Amino acid sequence: MTLLKDLGLEDFNPGVCGGPGRWSGKDTKRGIDSINPAAGQRIASVGGATASDVETLISTSQESFRTWRIVPAPVRGELVRRLGQALRAHKDLLGSLVSLETGKIKEEGDGEVQEMIDMADFAVGQSRMLYGKTMHSERPRHRMYEQWHPLGVVGVITAFNFPVAVWAWNALIAAICGNTVIWKPSPKAPLTAVAVQHLCNRAMEEAGYPGVFSLLVTDENQLAESLVQDSRLPLISFTGSTEVGRRVGELVASRLGRSLLELSGNNAVIVDETADLDLAVPAVVFGAVGTAGQRCTTTRRLIVHQSRYEELISRLIHVYPQLPIGDPLDKKTLVGPLIDRGAVTRFSHAIEALKQQGAEILYGGRVLQKPGYFVEPTLVRAENHWEIVQQETFAPILYLLPFKTLDEAIELNNAAPQGFSSSLFTNNLRHAEQFLSHWGSDCGIANINIGTSGAEIGGAFGGEKETGGGREAGSDAWRNYMRRQTNTLNWGTELPLAQGIRFDLDEAGPAEG
Repeated sequence: MTLLKDLGLEDFNPGVCGGPGRWSGKDTKRGIDSINPAAGQRIASVGGATASDVETLISTSQESFRTWRIVPAPVRGELVRRLGQALRAHKDLLGSLVSLETGKIKEEGDGEVQEMIDMADFAVGQSRMLYGKTMHSERPRHRMYEQWHPLGVVGVITAFNFPVAVWAWNALIAAICGNTVIWKPSPKAPLTAVAVQHLCNRAMEEAGYPGVFSLLVTDENQLAESLVQDSRLPLISFTGSTEVGRRVGELVASRLGRSLLELSGNNAVIVDETADLDLAVPAVVFGAVGTAGQRCTTTRRLIVHQSRYEELISRLIHVYPQLPIGDPLDKKTLVGPLIDRGAVTRFSHAIEALKQQGAEILYGGRVLQKPGYFVEPTLVRAENHWEIVQQETFAPILYLLPFKTLDEAIELNNAAPQGFSSSLFTNNLRHAEQFLSHWGSDCGIANINIGTSGAEIGGAFGGEKETGGGREAGSDAWRNYMRRQTNTLNWGTELPLAQGIRFDLDEAGPAEG
């Protein structure tokens, strides 16, 4: 396949890399097949890691860190700039591979690579802005300030739905902060990870700093856990389900390490009585069916004022049958497949659970009988308290819930155990301010008149409650990848103690002999 060749990929690819010329994991007995979810067919394979590969990568990453940490941060930014340029040159190819391997439509595949490029630009700028503070000391002739130092080797574990962008959010910021990075991608999307590692190797070789970015492909939970449990990795960033994230958090906490968790979402859009439905409808549709409902910020609950409820349902039922479903590389397609057969099974189980609850399926609910893992985007009249509605089903199922007052709508929004993204469509300023206030949405992301999905990299990305509390990408998220150090410098000739404490050795008297 020309696409694979142009990205440096073969039919079988090593899946472990510690930098330029440091590939391993080409043992055909441990091959992980990458499957095209639009066809259910193998694309190519990647060799899985062994326990010795894990040990080697951690050791070499530690060694690389000792050099990388003393490189000036703006020079670290130069490495990231080179990688960003390589991503620009390969955007179309890499975006197509994302679509081929994960089932995202081409627009979303390209958009994910653009997100990596934007993240590289952001990180380059941030490399000159790793600011600390200067504080006034209570002691005369003392200066007090804080500074930030690299942590060490950072482990980044990513999910299939954003196979490369989430790595960029973490790895590029971690790198300019002076850390080295070991990436364990999803075994459901290993080819995109290998392709990105090839670009990393090129940038590292050009910059003269090998070993900053490493790759570890495995589908063995035991090997992944060994990475999580290793105290030589002071930070583990994990993106995935709440169930697995809870396990990761426990393992890291047991060794007093740091974990950055981006977990499940059960995101709601509220549409009040004043909302502009011409804005709300496309936002809701993209939020609900984009990436076939497999985003952590996917719109899963639509909470609508009773006066607009039937009108909005009517508009959605008009739009949904017109959504082109099919080959994600076809520019006309708006809805691609689910990632694998297991995802289709979970979709079917969710539909069955809804029917048992007495839910009304307004549209969809069927598995499409065609090659690949396609399902119909689905609209359901539901009740917020149902167990299935309180869960994150990684599929394009949208639950429609009516409300009478904004207080009731906010209560429904906040009733989910997850707290990722939320949105309110309104032309009422008071409603907007209440939703964004401390007694409004309890989510990490709260929007007005835009949907729940598609956050920009400039803001810190993440959520609360069972979403894990982590923050990645923009704002001051860089601090997650550094350790804070408070410094006090005495430039005087006396030693006054804090809080006015006196400890005068001259008054202690002679020692007894």
